[in-house]
Amino acid sequence: MKILIVEDEQALNSSIVDYLRQEGYTCESAAEYTAARYKIIDFDYACVVVDITLPGGSGLELVRLLKENSPETGIIIISAKDALGDKINGLEIGADDYLTKPFHLSELNARLKSIIRRRNFSGQKVISFGDLEVIPDSADVRVKGKKVVLTKKEHDLLLYFLSNQKRVVTKESIAEHLWGDHIDGLDSLDFVYTHIKNLRRKLMDAGSTDYIQNVYGLGYKFSDA
Repeated sequence: MKILIVEDEQALNSSIVDYLRQEGYTCESAAEYTAARYKIIDFDYACVVVDITLPGGSGLELVRLLKENSPETGIIIISAKDALGDKINGLEIGADDYLTKPFHLSELNARLKSIIRRRNFSGQKVISFGDLEVIPDSADVRVKGKKVVLTKKEHDLLLYFLSNQKRVVTKESIAEHLWGDHIDGLDSLDFVYTHIKNLRRKLMDAGSTDYIQNVYGLGYKFSDA
């Protein structure tokens, strides 16, 4: 899952990014309003963690922009202001949650998981699709009850397919979801095909139906039809 951290305190920004990357997220960051605005317009995120007070603008304006352009994106507001008015304002314009600094990174992670599960999978702790059962919080994947061991990228790819089931997704969107800003330095997107091939093989070796369909000239679709 790809997360954007918008925080102007560099030490806190780095701490959040480092912690969430260790937890398996693909993280990008911005330290001021304009950079964050460009990222929100150009890229899709599972969740955005945004400070209210930013150089160059207000985090609340970024929340409004997200709700207008990417209503499916989860939003957590963080702020040093422990004021009821800020919380109410942020939640009323569309934020999912609010954390007051200082906070434990483990609490932020727990809230991220809850929001992503609620938004992408209707709050399900166990995602079922055909022969598959996936528990996102523990990265547990099973085919007809048999555990399947996936790499981190393969697991992220499977969740991306499940959150976009029966929709066509392009190779570019998969690459951007798995690697974020780092795709700019890649010579090709052949690694996407490699991850898809490996995921398909592992699921089918465990007895799963092949749900990954190639859509010629467009990309891939995860479907049981």
